[in-house]
Amino acid sequence: MKRIWICLLWLACLCPMYGQGLRILFIGDSITDGNWGNSDGSAVPSAGRNLWDMNHIYGSGYMYLCASYYQSKYPGKGYEFFNRGISGNALADLEKRWEEDAIALKPDILSVLVGTNDIHYYIGGPHAEPFDTLGWEKRYRALLDRSLRANPNLKLVLGAPFTAFTGSMKESEGFALRDSLVHTLARIVKRIAVEYKAVYLPYDEMFETLLHEAPSSQDTYWIWDGIHPTPAGHRRMSELWIKEVERAGIL
Repeated sequence: MKRIWICLLWLACLCPMYGQGLRILFIGDSITDGNWGNSDGSAVPSAGRNLWDMNHIYGSGYMYLCASYYQSKYPGKGYEFFNRGISGNALADLEKRWEEDAIALKPDILSVLVGTNDIHYYIGGPHAEPFDTLGWEKRYRALLDRSLRANPNLKLVLGAPFTAFTGSMKESEGFALRDSLVHTLARIVKRIAVEYKAVYLPYDEMFETLLHEAPSSQDTYWIWDGIHPTPAGHRRMSELWIKEVERAGIL
C-alpha cells in the first residue's frame, strides 16, 4: 500500500494536469472492461484492480481509444478518464456498485454501455416468463436518476447494446430471440437518451452496417464471437463516441 501511495504522489508531481479538468467515467461490462487494470477479463471488483499503473489503467478497448485521443490531443485540459467496466456485468451488477463506481468518482460525463449480458443470462437460463423489459428500463432510469441527484449538471452518454450472428454465436441456440431482445433494449436506451437529453450511441445500427458491408468470408472482422468487438470494432466504437460527444459539445 505504501508503495502505491508513493507512485500516486510521484504521478501527481510529474503530471500536475491530472485531476484539474473534466472527469469522464465509462461503466459497463466486458466490452468496456477491455481487460482493464490487468484483470485478465475476470470480474474483479474495481477496488481490487490496478488503479495506478498508467500502462494498464484503461484496458484495451474503445474506452482506451477515447481516453487516449482526448488526453493526447488536449494535454493542457487535464481530462481525467475512468474505466469501470467489469466483465460479465448485467444491469443489476452495475446497480450493486453504482455508489462506489459511478457516484463516488464524481464524474462530469457518464458513459454507460450495458444490456448484452442481461439478455445472455436470460437466454442461457430457464425463461418461462418473458424478459422483464419494463423492470430493466425502470432500473436503468433509477441509476441515472441517482447520478443526476448527486450532480444535476452531469452529462450522459448512453450506448445501445448489440449482438451479431458471427463466430461461435452461430453454434448457440436462440439467436433470433437474443437479437430481438437486444434490439428491444437498444430502443429503450434510445428512448431514455431522448428523455434525459443524453448523447445516444447507436452501436447496434453501426455494427449492422459494418457487418453488411463485410465480405461473408470475414464475418468475424468486426465482432468475433457475436458479442465482443475486435480491435477494428473497438476503433469504430471510439470514433462514434467521439463524433457524437463532440457534436453535442459536451467535451
